[in-house]
Amino acid sequence: MTTAAPPRTQPPRTATLASALNRALRDALREDPAVHILGEDVGTLGGVFRITDGLAAEFGADRCLDTPLAEAGILGTAVGMAMYGLRPVVEMQFDAFAYPAFEQLVSHVARMRNRTAGRMPLPITVRIPYGGGIGGVEHHSDSSEAYYAHTPGLHVVTPATVADGYGLLRAAIASDDPVVFLEPKRLYWSKDDWSAEAPAPVEPIGRAVVRRQGTSATLLTYGPSLPVCLEAAEAARAEGWDLSVVDLRSLAPFDDETVAAAVRSTGRAVVVHESSGFAGVGAEIAARVTERCFHHLAAPVLRVAGFDIPYPPPMLEQHHLPGVDRILDAVAKLQWEQ
Repeated sequence: MTTAAPPRTQPPRTATLASALNRALRDALREDPAVHILGEDVGTLGGVFRITDGLAAEFGADRCLDTPLAEAGILGTAVGMAMYGLRPVVEMQFDAFAYPAFEQLVSHVARMRNRTAGRMPLPITVRIPYGGGIGGVEHHSDSSEAYYAHTPGLHVVTPATVADGYGLLRAAIASDDPVVFLEPKRLYWSKDDWSAEAPAPVEPIGRAVVRRQGTSATLLTYGPSLPVCLEAAEAARAEGWDLSVVDLRSLAPFDDETVAAAVRSTGRAVVVHESSGFAGVGAEIAARVTERCFHHLAAPVLRVAGFDIPYPPPMLEQHHLPGVDRILDAVAKLQWEQ
């Protein structure tokens, strides 16, 4: 679903991803009385990352409500609210805090439309701050997207730009299907030119965007790894490589059309993400690209991912997270000698 946006009448101003998310929630609350926000500390405190700052004061504690520290109960409550016609937006405080709610998500949220033959969709948005790069300890830095993307019945999206933060969140809340909305924590305070009064329209859920055109190879990435890939693409110019960068944005549904076209145009591809490589989203992407682009590929599709370990302590996370050097090392292995 595309979020309608009014024509831009004012010059853009600098905004952060966090402020764009806050504005998206505020506008959704203002425009639709069915929208309710619930989660741990989302009310008076405004959330750990202040994404719900000021919303309880403006809309009341019954529209932006604090909950007990019981994630399964939070999501179970949202299921009941949605069944009675509301449009709940749940905040899970940190990525790994969402695991106690996984049973509700997989057994009920994802299945209700199919279980009722389409008579009862659940318009629930589950916001989850995820990923590393902030010096958090375990349970605060997981990249759990593979669990959700593997679950039929869920849409899984992750913004990497300020404009997408607003546009994708509005689209998620407006969707009649449940959406897992993964927010890269380390990008919360990233800035871009963006106007809250006239937000630029963005591509809908299910579409990827080519953020950088190139001719040598294609980097496929999403969420917190997008800025890293763009930095790597600039650094690659010194090696004579002109890299294309695709921001996937939506992991489910997946935009095979844009991805395949980008890979076919260069003949080489590297998938980059923070989560563990084994059985991760990158493995699925590499398989899909190989199936659709085999005769256009000059080299196997490679992956740069987090290591297959529990998330490391803060002092070691820079070694765990994909960086520019690891990405360029992978690009160098794309059989350029042919």
